[in-house]
Amino acid sequence: CNLQPKDAAKMPESAWKLFFYTLSWSYGIYLLFFTDYTFFHDPPSVFYGWQKGMEVPTDIAVAYLLQCSFYGHSIYATAYMDTWRKDSVVMLLHHVVTLTLIAFSYAFRAGAAGDTRLSWVKPPWVPRGPWAPLTPGCSLCPGRFWFRLYWFPLKVLYATSHSSLQVVPNIPFYFFFNALLFILTLMNIYWFLYIVQFVAKVLMGQMQEVNDVREYDVVDSKKT
Repeated sequence: CNLQPKDAAKMPESAWKLFFYTLSWSYGIYLLFFTDYTFFHDPPSVFYGWQKGMEVPTDIAVAYLLQCSFYGHSIYATAYMDTWRKDSVVMLLHHVVTLTLIAFSYAFRAGAAGDTRLSWVKPPWVPRGPWAPLTPGCSLCPGRFWFRLYWFPLKVLYATSHSSLQVVPNIPFYFFFNALLFILTLMNIYWFLYIVQFVAKVLMGQMQEVNDVREYDVVDSKKT
């Protein structure tokens, strides 16, 4: 693909994340829209009939296993394999919080919390020209706002913070789960601001090619 050395070094990371998110997103679409689950259109339904020790359906358990394995690996990968960026510490915290939510929600059968991440991929086929850098920003900015800052609070946070108490008044670990979900919301805002910064730099002519604004100006080949 005639990649520059800097981009070639990041290609395995981007390719792996593209593969995994395509797989997990497709499976999530299947669960939400091609099964009898009504979690998307009626988020409080995840709490209907809730009881301690209830059985987890096999297809839901597969989703748990898939996500738990990925985020468990991601903690190690972010620290020791991926390119170190300005937000890498926040990314590590994100993985720990997400893994904790996944594991504890499975253990206590509180499977209302879902989380999707944005993968920053710089493909070699990005259009060229003075407005080319704006192409990924224009797609990432509204997409991230719609899914992370609109649907996530509207469907997930509303269900876990309000509907859960209406359906199960004494639901255990209420504050624990919601505190972690609100932490994820703050991280969503944090990463959305990076996208806004990227688009602003392009519009003001400060960026002539597609660069990840989270990366340092000089990236060391080794990190301590």
